[in-house]
Amino acid sequence: MESALWVLRDRVRALRFPLDVPGVAQARAAQAELVAQLDDYVLPRVRQATAPALVVLTGSTGAGKSTLVNSLAGRKVSAVGVRRPTTSTPVLVCHPDDREWFADGGLLPDLARVEEQDGRDSIVLAESPDLPPGVALLDTPDIDSVVEENHALARKLLSASDLWLFVTTPMRYADAPAWRLLGLARERGARTAIVLSRLPGDNKQAEHVIRSHFGRMLDENGLGELDRFVVHEVRPVDGRLPAEEVADLRDWLREFAADAARRAEVVDGTFTGALNSFRRRVPELARHLDGQVAHRAELRRDIEAAYGAALGWIDASMRDGSLLRGEVLARWRDYAAGGDLVRSLQIRQSRNKARKRRTPAKTRALKAALRSAIEAVILVAGQRAAQDAVERWRARVPSLAETSGLGAPSEEFARRTDRAISAWQEHLLELIRTEAVTKRSVAKLVTFDEEVIALVFTVGLLGYGDAEVPGGPGANSLPQRLLRGLFGAESLRSIGGKARSDLRARISMIFDEEMVRYGQALDRAGLPDERAAMRLFQAMYGVESAKNEAAR
Repeated sequence: MESALWVLRDRVRALRFPLDVPGVAQARAAQAELVAQLDDYVLPRVRQATAPALVVLTGSTGAGKSTLVNSLAGRKVSAVGVRRPTTSTPVLVCHPDDREWFADGGLLPDLARVEEQDGRDSIVLAESPDLPPGVALLDTPDIDSVVEENHALARKLLSASDLWLFVTTPMRYADAPAWRLLGLARERGARTAIVLSRLPGDNKQAEHVIRSHFGRMLDENGLGELDRFVVHEVRPVDGRLPAEEVADLRDWLREFAADAARRAEVVDGTFTGALNSFRRRVPELARHLDGQVAHRAELRRDIEAAYGAALGWIDASMRDGSLLRGEVLARWRDYAAGGDLVRSLQIRQSRNKARKRRTPAKTRALKAALRSAIEAVILVAGQRAAQDAVERWRARVPSLAETSGLGAPSEEFARRTDRAISAWQEHLLELIRTEAVTKRSVAKLVTFDEEVIALVFTVGLLGYGDAEVPGGPGANSLPQRLLRGLFGAESLRSIGGKARSDLRARISMIFDEEMVRYGQALDRAGLPDERAAMRLFQAMYGVESAKNEAAR
């Protein structure tokens, strides 16, 4: 059982809920509370089930919990007063024989033991021979305290106790916090008793009305079987009530401490109730995990959508002729009209002698302009995609969108783009060389500069000659006529399809490398993966198996 509980504890503690999705605050609180109960109560109880029982006094502001603790202890161990909250540091009082367990037994291990109230993260440990061995009392901050730290501490102490002694007053028993606490006790399977304090002892009729009404409320809420005690409104002396006012409660505690079987039954019942509550609490955490995982998937889809849209924009830009404007169009027209294109085709004079020609300046200028145009559209698309991705994230998780550098392309983006374009140009040349050009009859008559043909091909791929492009008269424009003459329609389509596909694949690879940054940001945020909920259920199954084995 202890081994199984440690596995559950470690897996619950390792959970991360970094995304501010609906319900995440409750999930984080439930996680912290579950880990705390395992550390503060369940694991210590597994190691020493026969240790003294801890009775926690809890209830509304001003109910007189500290006065009751002092009265039962027989001396003033907890501060009392009109200032609220009076108890800021919890006070644990036990018989001297039980001190060792509560000092070193592992219960509430993250609260230091002190002798007097000194602030947060501590607990006052006091002794009283008036308390019976086997039972200790714990005075807690109010459940409805205006101090948030006190409220959280009260819930922590409740989760670490074997028996809840709920203290309320005629003025407060109908308040919502009181019934939420009683409901929580029933939900957790914690054994509970009730003290109705500050009852007007000088008015029997009023006392009868209050006790009757409170009893009906308990019955209506399924709590009618709880042990109940009454304490009248009496002025305390040195922080304590007269002995007769707490006589019934003291006798009940003594009987509880003396009856080992009954005490073991109560402790076992609360312990089992805590384990049974995990059946609901662990699946709730798993559902929140699934919500985080689903949100993670949506964040990934945001990135894919942003870069997919950018890739689509590049596709459109390279088909509609929008790149063949400005300098590129001017360079092409100058190149084609100036005769450089025609001179690239030469009558073959010798099968074994090919004339070596230097690349003309206009050819170099056209090549540079085309390369710059393709590079520019990729760089602009990358910038758009980064900005779009961050805006999508900002709409979901603002804090994640502020991750440094995600709103712009990476430092490597321009270099990768340059390499990709160079590799694509080489690939286009290779396609031209290997696409059976030499088998065409034209190859018997002419030789041609493959680099120039690649430039012409690039111009055609970028949409030159389409009716809406301001560069040529459609399908009969020079690039199309020249390419069909050299390659034939079928071969031309083959080269065009392969060239476009290869360029798109290279751009996709660049974008994939850019998207890695966003995945790393998600990983650094500690987002759970798809297996987190499964691991949680496996740990819970281990606890259930151990419990069933112990029962057999």
